[in-house]
Amino acid sequence: MSDKDNSEHVNSAHLEFAHLDLDRLSRRGVGEVIFGEGKTAQEITLIMLTLVQAQGMALCTRVSKEIAEAVKSLWVQQEHAPSLEQLTYVEAARCLIWRKEPLTQQGRGLILILTAGTSDGAVASEASCVLDFLGHQIQRINDVGVAGLHRLLSHLETLRKANVIIVCAGMEGALSSVVAGLVDCPVIAVPTSVGYGANLGGVTALLGMVNSCAAGVVVVNIDNGFGAAYSAAQINRK
Repeated sequence: MSDKDNSEHVNSAHLEFAHLDLDRLSRRGVGEVIFGEGKTAQEITLIMLTLVQAQGMALCTRVSKEIAEAVKSLWVQQEHAPSLEQLTYVEAARCLIWRKEPLTQQGRGLILILTAGTSDGAVASEASCVLDFLGHQIQRINDVGVAGLHRLLSHLETLRKANVIIVCAGMEGALSSVVAGLVDCPVIAVPTSVGYGANLGGVTALLGMVNSCAAGVVVVNIDNGFGAAYSAAQINRK
């Protein structure tokens, strides 16, 4: 079968500036998510509208407050655009969401999101927002880094109830290894670009996490809260 014949069987939408994969929801369990950085408000608006019409929901990550406001202004100008009331911007996570109503519980258990420090909160917020959008049960525990291990150990009962744990940490990235040594569930480590010069914009934390002494740690890219959330959702699916 030729490429042309193959393409005719793929559910997709062609815009002037984007080629949307509308089969991804049925194929992967999660529909296409828009990476907003580098896109104009007009592009984001039209892509989101197309996804909403196709799958009833849309998520765009890495959206500034200014772009989000511009999208809202453009949204109401579009013919047959769905309600603006369901278009929500979560500033802490830099996520723009359209969803008519929350999804029913999609996961098998609790996904726990930890931060080593308060400064890791933006990355954790992105992960939280994505998982909430996808309908998973989540809980945040903030500021439990290795500089004061008693803070982490005070949550040991909750840690051991989780089905998946996401750990967001900068500096040397040691928290994920410590957590993995205490629990029996998968641990997803997110290195953050938080730290002084030798943190190297998150590279030091990334290398520390990749070289984890504890088994069962998987590592996503620097500041990639979305990637961690996506992986956690795949693990936690019913």
